[in-house]
Amino acid sequence: MTAVQSSAGDRGGELVRRPRRRAVALRPSLLAVYVPAVVALHLTLTVVGLLATVPRARDLLTLAALLACGAVCIEASRRLGMPAGVARDMLSAWWLPVALLLPPVYALLVPIPLQMLLQFRVRRTLLYRRVLVMAALGLAGAGTSLLFHLVVPDPLGGRPSWVIEGWPGIPVAVGCAALFTVLNTVLVAIAAHAANPGGRWRDVLWNRESLLLDVVELCVGVLVAITSALSLGLLVLALPPVVLLQRSLMHQQLQAAARTDAKTGLLNAAAWQREADTELARAQRTHDPLALLLIDIDYFKRVNDTHGHLVGDHVLIGVASTLCGQLRDYDVVGRFGGEEFVVLLPGADTVEACRVAERLRGRVRRLAVPAENGTVGVTISVGVALFRMHGEDLIELLAAADLALYRAKQSGRDRVCLPAIEGPKAADG
Repeated sequence: MTAVQSSAGDRGGELVRRPRRRAVALRPSLLAVYVPAVVALHLTLTVVGLLATVPRARDLLTLAALLACGAVCIEASRRLGMPAGVARDMLSAWWLPVALLLPPVYALLVPIPLQMLLQFRVRRTLLYRRVLVMAALGLAGAGTSLLFHLVVPDPLGGRPSWVIEGWPGIPVAVGCAALFTVLNTVLVAIAAHAANPGGRWRDVLWNRESLLLDVVELCVGVLVAITSALSLGLLVLALPPVVLLQRSLMHQQLQAAARTDAKTGLLNAAAWQREADTELARAQRTHDPLALLLIDIDYFKRVNDTHGHLVGDHVLIGVASTLCGQLRDYDVVGRFGGEEFVVLLPGADTVEACRVAERLRGRVRRLAVPAENGTVGVTISVGVALFRMHGEDLIELLAAADLALYRAKQSGRDRVCLPAIEGPKAADG
Protein backbone atom coordinates (compact mmCIF):
# COMPACT_ATOMS: atom_id res chain seq x y z
CA MET A 1 0.00 0.00 0.00
CA THR A 2 1.08 3.59 -0.48
CA ALA A 3 2.47 5.20 2.66
CA VAL A 4 0.84 8.36 3.94
CA GLN A 5 3.82 10.44 5.01
CA SER A 6 4.62 13.84 6.42
CA SER A 7 8.06 15.37 6.63
CA ALA A 8 9.50 16.17 10.03
CA GLY A 9 11.04 19.36 8.67
CA ASP A 10 14.26 20.82 10.04
CA ARG A 11 14.04 18.95 13.33
CA GLY A 12 14.62 15.53 11.80
CA GLY A 13 12.58 13.95 14.61
CA GLU A 14 14.74 15.49 17.34
CA LEU A 15 12.81 15.82 20.58
CA VAL A 16 14.84 18.37 22.50
CA ARG A 17 14.37 21.95 21.45
CA ARG A 18 16.22 25.04 22.43
CA PRO A 19 14.81 26.69 25.54
CA ARG A 20 11.59 28.55 24.87
CA ARG A 21 11.51 31.14 27.61
CA ARG A 22 7.92 32.13 26.99
CA ALA A 23 6.63 28.56 27.43
CA VAL A 24 8.76 27.98 30.52
CA ALA A 25 7.70 31.27 32.04
CA LEU A 26 3.98 30.78 31.45
CA ARG A 27 3.41 27.15 32.36
CA PRO A 28 5.33 26.46 35.57
CA SER A 29 4.97 30.04 36.89
CA LEU A 30 1.17 30.07 36.63
CA LEU A 31 0.93 27.09 38.97
CA ALA A 32 3.73 28.46 41.16
CA VAL A 33 1.83 31.72 41.65
CA TYR A 34 -1.72 30.35 41.83
CA VAL A 35 -1.21 27.72 44.54
CA PRO A 36 0.56 30.02 47.03
CA ALA A 37 -2.04 32.74 46.37
CA VAL A 38 -4.96 30.40 47.15
CA VAL A 39 -3.22 29.02 50.25
CA ALA A 40 -2.27 32.51 51.46
CA LEU A 41 -5.86 33.70 51.06
CA HIS A 42 -7.09 30.70 53.03
CA LEU A 43 -4.61 31.27 55.86
CA THR A 44 -5.32 35.01 55.99
CA LEU A 45 -9.09 34.51 56.21
CA THR A 46 -8.58 31.81 58.85
CA VAL A 47 -6.53 34.12 61.06
CA VAL A 48 -9.01 36.98 60.59
CA GLY A 49 -11.92 34.65 61.35
CA LEU A 50 -10.29 33.32 64.53
CA LEU A 51 -9.76 36.85 65.79
CA ALA A 52 -13.30 37.97 64.93
CA THR A 53 -15.31 34.92 66.06
CA VAL A 54 -16.40 34.38 69.64
CA PRO A 55 -16.49 30.61 70.28
CA ARG A 56 -19.74 29.11 71.58
CA ALA A 57 -20.05 25.77 73.33
CA ARG A 58 -22.69 24.42 70.93
CA ASP A 59 -20.63 25.44 67.88
CA LEU A 60 -17.55 23.69 69.24
CA LEU A 61 -19.55 20.58 70.13
CA THR A 62 -21.08 20.43 66.64
CA LEU A 63 -17.65 20.89 65.07
CA ALA A 64 -16.20 18.08 67.20
CA ALA A 65 -19.07 15.72 66.33
CA LEU A 66 -18.78 16.35 62.57
CA LEU A 67 -14.98 16.04 62.71
CA ALA A 68 -15.32 12.72 64.52
CA CYS A 69 -17.71 11.44 61.85
CA GLY A 70 -15.28 12.54 59.14
CA ALA A 71 -12.44 10.75 60.93
CA VAL A 72 -14.50 7.55 61.05
CA CYS A 73 -15.08 7.77 57.29
CA ILE A 74 -11.36 8.30 56.71
CA GLU A 75 -10.56 5.26 58.82
CA ALA A 76 -13.02 3.25 56.71
CA SER A 77 -11.18 4.49 53.61
CA ARG A 78 -7.86 3.39 55.08
CA ARG A 79 -9.12 -0.10 55.76
CA LEU A 80 -10.58 -0.44 52.29
CA GLY A 81 -7.52 1.09 50.65
CA MET A 82 -7.37 4.09 48.34
CA PRO A 83 -4.78 3.58 45.59
CA ALA A 84 -3.94 6.15 42.95
CA GLY A 85 -6.86 6.74 40.63
CA VAL A 86 -9.46 6.56 43.41
CA ALA A 87 -10.19 10.19 44.16
CA ARG A 88 -13.83 10.51 45.27
CA ASP A 89 -15.06 10.09 48.80
CA MET A 90 -18.06 11.19 50.88
CA LEU A 91 -16.23 13.63 53.15
CA SER A 92 -18.32 16.51 51.80
CA ALA A 93 -21.10 14.98 53.89
CA TRP A 94 -19.23 16.39 56.91
CA TRP A 95 -17.56 19.50 55.45
CA LEU A 96 -20.82 20.87 54.05
CA PRO A 97 -22.78 20.73 57.37
CA VAL A 98 -19.96 22.65 59.04
CA ALA A 99 -20.30 25.36 56.38
CA LEU A 100 -24.09 25.53 56.71
CA LEU A 101 -24.43 25.36 60.49
CA LEU A 102 -21.34 27.11 61.88
CA PRO A 103 -19.65 30.50 61.39
CA PRO A 104 -17.32 30.76 58.36
CA VAL A 105 -14.12 30.34 60.37
CA TYR A 106 -15.05 26.74 61.19
CA ALA A 107 -15.50 25.99 57.49
CA LEU A 108 -11.99 27.35 56.96
CA LEU A 109 -10.59 25.20 59.76
CA VAL A 110 -12.30 21.83 59.28
CA PRO A 111 -10.42 20.70 56.12
CA ILE A 112 -7.04 21.04 57.88
CA PRO A 113 -7.25 18.08 60.31
CA LEU A 114 -9.20 15.89 57.88
CA GLN A 115 -6.77 16.47 55.01
CA MET A 116 -3.88 15.72 57.38
CA LEU A 117 -5.57 12.45 58.30
CA LEU A 118 -5.98 11.59 54.62
CA GLN A 119 -2.33 12.39 53.96
CA PHE A 120 -0.90 10.30 56.79
CA ARG A 121 -3.53 7.59 57.27
CA VAL A 122 -4.83 6.83 53.79
CA ARG A 123 -2.59 7.91 50.91
CA ARG A 124 0.35 10.27 50.71
CA THR A 125 0.32 12.60 47.75
CA LEU A 126 2.34 15.63 46.69
CA LEU A 127 2.19 18.14 49.51
CA TYR A 128 1.25 21.11 47.33
CA ARG A 129 -1.74 19.17 45.98
CA ARG A 130 -2.95 18.27 49.45
CA VAL A 131 -2.52 21.85 50.68
CA LEU A 132 -4.32 23.24 47.62
CA VAL A 133 -7.28 20.90 48.12
CA MET A 134 -7.40 21.89 51.79
CA ALA A 135 -7.41 25.59 50.92
CA ALA A 136 -10.00 25.16 48.16
CA LEU A 137 -12.36 23.30 50.50
CA GLY A 138 -11.89 25.95 53.16
CA LEU A 139 -12.56 28.87 50.81
CA ALA A 140 -15.57 27.15 49.24
CA GLY A 141 -16.95 26.38 52.69
CA ALA A 142 -16.41 29.94 53.92
CA GLY A 143 -18.23 31.40 50.91
CA THR A 144 -21.08 28.95 51.41
CA SER A 145 -21.27 29.77 55.12
CA LEU A 146 -21.38 33.52 54.54
CA LEU A 147 -24.24 33.22 52.06
CA PHE A 148 -26.32 30.81 54.14
CA HIS A 149 -25.91 32.87 57.31
CA LEU A 150 -27.25 35.92 55.49
CA VAL A 151 -30.57 34.06 55.13
CA VAL A 152 -30.43 31.99 58.34
CA PRO A 153 -28.43 34.08 60.85
CA ASP A 154 -28.23 31.42 63.59
CA PRO A 155 -28.89 27.90 62.19
CA LEU A 156 -28.26 26.23 65.57
CA GLY A 157 -29.91 28.79 67.81
CA GLY A 158 -32.90 27.59 69.79
CA ARG A 159 -35.64 25.96 67.73
CA PRO A 160 -34.26 25.32 64.19
CA SER A 161 -37.17 26.93 62.35
CA TRP A 162 -35.36 26.77 59.01
CA VAL A 163 -35.57 22.97 59.26
CA ILE A 164 -39.04 22.63 60.78
CA GLU A 165 -40.75 25.19 58.55
CA GLY A 166 -38.67 24.26 55.51
CA TRP A 167 -39.04 27.54 53.64
CA PRO A 168 -36.81 29.30 52.72
CA GLY A 169 -34.09 27.59 54.75
CA ILE A 170 -33.92 24.19 53.03
CA PRO A 171 -34.00 25.50 49.40
CA VAL A 172 -31.31 28.02 50.35
CA ALA A 173 -29.28 25.21 51.95
CA VAL A 174 -29.50 23.24 48.70
CA GLY A 175 -28.42 26.29 46.69
CA CYS A 176 -25.52 26.96 49.05
CA ALA A 177 -24.47 23.32 48.80
CA ALA A 178 -24.39 23.69 45.01
CA LEU A 179 -22.29 26.85 45.43
CA PHE A 180 -19.88 24.90 47.65
CA THR A 181 -19.42 22.26 44.94
CA VAL A 182 -18.93 24.83 42.17
CA LEU A 183 -16.40 26.93 44.10
CA ASN A 184 -14.37 23.93 45.22
CA THR A 185 -14.33 22.37 41.73
CA VAL A 186 -13.34 25.60 40.00
CA LEU A 187 -10.53 26.40 42.46
CA VAL A 188 -8.98 22.95 41.98
CA ALA A 189 -9.66 22.85 38.22
CA ILE A 190 -7.69 26.06 37.62
CA ALA A 191 -4.63 24.46 39.21
CA ALA A 192 -5.14 21.21 37.29
CA HIS A 193 -5.38 23.08 33.99
CA ALA A 194 -2.31 25.17 34.85
CA ALA A 195 -0.37 21.94 35.43
CA ASN A 196 -1.48 20.62 32.02
CA PRO A 197 -2.31 23.59 29.77
CA GLY A 198 -2.83 21.32 26.77
CA GLY A 199 -5.73 19.53 28.43
CA ARG A 200 -9.40 20.32 27.97
CA TRP A 201 -11.33 22.29 30.58
CA ARG A 202 -14.13 19.74 30.57
CA ASP A 203 -11.66 17.06 31.69
CA VAL A 204 -10.88 18.98 34.89
CA LEU A 205 -14.37 20.34 35.55
CA TRP A 206 -17.29 17.95 35.15
CA ASN A 207 -18.37 14.97 33.16
CA ARG A 208 -21.67 13.17 33.56
CA GLU A 209 -20.37 10.75 36.19
CA SER A 210 -18.61 13.36 38.33
CA LEU A 211 -21.66 15.62 38.17
CA LEU A 212 -23.88 12.78 39.38
CA LEU A 213 -21.49 12.09 42.26
CA ASP A 214 -21.50 15.77 43.18
CA VAL A 215 -25.29 15.74 43.32
CA VAL A 216 -25.22 12.67 45.60
CA GLU A 217 -22.68 14.31 47.94
CA LEU A 218 -24.71 17.53 47.93
CA CYS A 219 -27.89 15.70 48.95
CA VAL A 220 -26.15 13.69 51.66
CA GLY A 221 -24.46 16.80 53.04
CA VAL A 222 -27.75 18.72 53.28
CA LEU A 223 -29.44 15.77 54.99
CA VAL A 224 -26.60 15.49 57.52
CA ALA A 225 -26.84 19.25 58.15
CA ILE A 226 -30.58 18.95 58.84
CA THR A 227 -29.95 15.97 61.13
CA SER A 228 -27.25 17.85 63.04
CA ALA A 229 -29.46 20.92 63.45
CA LEU A 230 -32.24 18.81 64.97
CA SER A 231 -30.00 16.80 67.30
CA LEU A 232 -26.33 15.82 67.33
CA GLY A 233 -27.38 12.46 68.73
CA LEU A 234 -29.02 11.64 65.41
CA LEU A 235 -25.54 11.59 63.80
CA VAL A 236 -25.17 8.13 65.31
CA LEU A 237 -27.94 7.03 62.94
CA ALA A 238 -26.60 9.02 59.96
CA LEU A 239 -23.01 7.80 60.17
CA PRO A 240 -23.43 4.10 59.16
CA PRO A 241 -25.34 4.83 55.90
CA VAL A 242 -22.76 7.43 54.89
CA VAL A 243 -19.89 4.99 55.58
CA LEU A 244 -21.63 2.29 53.55
CA LEU A 245 -22.27 4.73 50.72
CA GLN A 246 -18.61 5.75 50.77
CA ARG A 247 -17.44 2.14 50.67
CA SER A 248 -19.78 1.42 47.75
CA LEU A 249 -18.52 4.49 45.90
CA MET A 250 -14.88 3.55 46.46
CA HIS A 251 -15.52 -0.03 45.41
CA GLN A 252 -16.88 1.23 42.08
CA GLN A 253 -13.85 3.48 41.68
CA LEU A 254 -11.53 0.57 42.41
CA GLN A 255 -13.24 -1.42 39.68
CA ALA A 256 -12.85 1.51 37.27
CA ALA A 257 -9.21 1.96 38.28
CA ALA A 258 -8.56 -1.69 37.43
CA ARG A 259 -9.53 -0.88 33.82
CA THR A 260 -7.39 2.22 33.43
CA ASP A 261 -3.73 3.05 33.19
CA ALA A 262 -2.86 4.93 36.39
CA LYS A 263 -0.38 7.27 34.68
CA THR A 264 -2.48 8.47 31.73
CA GLY A 265 -6.06 7.64 32.70
CA LEU A 266 -6.57 5.75 29.43
CA LEU A 267 -7.76 2.16 29.18
CA ASN A 268 -5.03 -0.31 30.03
CA ALA A 269 -4.06 -2.99 27.51
CA ALA A 270 -6.42 -5.67 28.86
CA ALA A 271 -9.43 -3.36 29.10
CA TRP A 272 -8.74 -1.91 25.66
CA GLN A 273 -8.60 -5.38 24.14
CA ARG A 274 -12.00 -6.26 25.63
CA GLU A 275 -13.52 -3.05 24.25
CA ALA A 276 -11.85 -3.61 20.88
CA ASP A 277 -13.17 -7.18 20.64
CA THR A 278 -16.69 -5.82 21.20
CA GLU A 279 -16.28 -3.23 18.44
CA LEU A 280 -14.85 -5.81 16.04
CA ALA A 281 -17.79 -8.13 16.64
CA ARG A 282 -20.16 -5.23 15.94
CA ALA A 283 -18.31 -4.32 12.74
CA GLN A 284 -18.53 -7.95 11.57
CA ARG A 285 -22.30 -7.99 12.11
CA THR A 286 -23.00 -4.62 10.51
CA HIS A 287 -20.30 -4.76 7.81
CA ASP A 288 -19.17 -1.26 8.83
CA PRO A 289 -15.56 -0.16 8.28
CA LEU A 290 -13.17 0.01 11.20
CA ALA A 291 -9.55 1.16 11.57
CA LEU A 292 -6.79 0.70 14.11
CA LEU A 293 -3.99 3.16 14.88
CA LEU A 294 -0.81 2.10 16.65
CA ILE A 295 1.03 5.17 17.96
CA ASP A 296 4.57 5.36 19.30
CA ILE A 297 6.30 8.42 20.83
CA ASP A 298 9.52 9.08 18.92
CA TYR A 299 12.79 8.98 20.87
CA PHE A 300 11.00 8.55 24.18
CA LYS A 301 13.96 6.77 25.77
CA ARG A 302 16.08 9.81 24.97
CA VAL A 303 13.63 12.02 26.88
CA ASN A 304 13.88 9.83 29.98
CA ASP A 305 17.67 9.61 29.75
CA THR A 306 18.13 13.35 29.17
CA HIS A 307 15.43 14.94 31.31
CA GLY A 308 14.43 12.23 33.77
CA HIS A 309 11.37 10.06 34.20
CA LEU A 310 9.23 12.83 35.67
CA VAL A 311 9.44 14.80 32.41
CA GLY A 312 8.86 11.53 30.57
CA ASP A 313 5.67 11.02 32.56
CA HIS A 314 4.52 14.53 31.61
CA VAL A 315 5.14 13.67 27.96
CA LEU A 316 2.99 10.55 28.30
CA ILE A 317 0.21 12.52 30.01
CA GLY A 318 0.38 15.28 27.40
CA VAL A 319 0.14 12.84 24.51
CA ALA A 320 -2.74 10.95 26.17
CA SER A 321 -4.62 14.20 26.77
CA THR A 322 -4.07 15.29 23.17
CA LEU A 323 -5.34 12.00 21.80
CA CYS A 324 -8.50 12.17 23.93
CA GLY A 325 -9.10 15.77 22.89
CA GLN A 326 -9.00 14.93 19.18
CA LEU A 327 -11.02 11.70 19.18
CA ARG A 328 -14.74 10.98 19.29
CA ASP A 329 -16.41 9.77 22.48
CA TYR A 330 -16.93 6.31 21.01
CA ASP A 331 -13.39 5.87 19.70
CA VAL A 332 -11.50 3.34 21.86
CA VAL A 333 -8.12 4.65 23.02
CA GLY A 334 -5.70 2.95 25.38
CA ARG A 335 -2.10 2.78 26.49
CA PHE A 336 -0.50 -0.35 25.18
CA GLY A 337 2.57 -0.16 27.39
CA GLY A 338 5.72 1.95 27.49
CA GLU A 339 5.38 4.78 24.99
CA GLU A 340 2.82 3.01 22.77
CA PHE A 341 -0.84 3.96 22.42
CA VAL A 342 -3.56 2.25 20.42
CA VAL A 343 -6.77 3.67 18.98
CA LEU A 344 -9.75 1.89 17.43
CA LEU A 345 -11.84 4.01 15.06
CA PRO A 346 -15.31 2.51 14.45
CA GLY A 347 -16.79 3.49 11.10
CA ALA A 348 -13.49 4.82 9.69
CA ASP A 349 -12.35 3.85 6.19
CA THR A 350 -8.83 4.34 4.79
CA VAL A 351 -9.21 8.03 4.04
CA GLU A 352 -10.83 8.85 7.38
CA ALA A 353 -8.32 6.78 9.37
CA CYS A 354 -5.34 8.48 7.71
CA ARG A 355 -6.94 11.89 8.16
CA VAL A 356 -7.45 11.26 11.89
CA ALA A 357 -3.92 9.90 12.25
CA GLU A 358 -2.48 13.00 10.55
CA ARG A 359 -4.52 15.26 12.80
CA LEU A 360 -3.25 13.47 15.89
CA ARG A 361 0.32 13.66 14.63
CA GLY A 362 0.00 17.38 13.97
CA ARG A 363 -1.57 18.13 17.35
CA VAL A 364 1.04 16.16 19.29
CA ARG A 365 3.79 17.97 17.37
CA ARG A 366 2.57 21.23 18.96
CA LEU A 367 3.20 19.94 22.48
CA ALA A 368 5.97 21.62 24.45
CA VAL A 369 6.52 19.93 27.80
CA PRO A 370 8.41 22.11 30.32
CA ALA A 371 11.82 20.78 31.37
CA GLU A 372 14.56 22.18 33.57
CA ASN A 373 16.54 23.79 30.76
CA GLY A 374 13.84 24.52 28.22
CA THR A 375 10.98 22.56 26.72
CA VAL A 376 10.69 19.10 25.26
CA GLY A 377 8.98 18.82 21.89
CA VAL A 378 7.13 15.64 21.05
CA THR A 379 6.53 13.76 17.81
CA ILE A 380 4.76 10.47 17.14
CA SER A 381 4.86 7.80 14.47
CA VAL A 382 1.56 6.15 13.55
CA GLY A 383 0.80 2.84 11.92
CA VAL A 384 -2.67 2.45 10.36
CA ALA A 385 -4.47 -0.84 9.67
CA LEU A 386 -7.98 -1.40 8.24
CA PHE A 387 -10.38 -4.14 9.22
CA ARG A 388 -10.82 -6.72 6.43
CA MET A 389 -8.17 -5.03 4.26
CA HIS A 390 -5.26 -5.84 6.61
CA GLY A 391 -6.75 -8.34 9.04
CA GLU A 392 -9.89 -10.24 10.00
CA ASP A 393 -9.34 -10.22 13.77
CA LEU A 394 -7.65 -8.10 16.41
CA ILE A 395 -4.36 -9.99 16.38
CA GLU A 396 -4.01 -9.60 12.60
CA LEU A 397 -4.93 -5.91 12.80
CA LEU A 398 -2.36 -5.27 15.53
CA ALA A 399 0.31 -7.10 13.55
CA ALA A 400 -0.47 -5.07 10.43
CA ALA A 401 -0.47 -1.79 12.37
CA ASP A 402 2.84 -2.76 13.97
CA LEU A 403 4.30 -3.36 10.52
CA ALA A 404 3.03 0.05 9.38
CA LEU A 405 4.49 1.67 12.51
CA TYR A 406 7.86 0.09 11.74
CA ARG A 407 7.68 1.57 8.23
CA ALA A 408 6.96 5.00 9.69
CA LYS A 409 9.97 4.79 11.99
CA GLN A 410 12.26 3.50 9.23
CA SER A 411 11.09 6.36 7.00
CA GLY A 412 12.25 9.01 9.45
CA ARG A 413 9.62 9.08 12.21
CA ASP A 414 6.99 11.79 12.77
CA ARG A 415 4.76 10.38 10.04
CA VAL A 416 1.79 8.14 9.29
CA CYS A 417 2.11 4.91 7.30
CA LEU A 418 -0.04 2.04 6.09
CA PRO A 419 1.34 -1.51 5.88
CA ALA A 420 3.26 -2.56 2.79
CA ILE A 421 1.60 -5.18 0.61
CA GLU A 422 4.30 -7.70 1.39
CA GLY A 423 7.77 -8.02 2.80
CA PRO A 424 9.23 -9.30 6.07
CA LYS A 425 9.38 -7.01 9.08
CA ALA A 426 12.83 -6.35 10.41
CA ALA A 427 13.69 -5.82 14.05
CA ASP A 428 13.06 -2.34 15.41
CA GLY A 429 16.34 -0.77 16.47
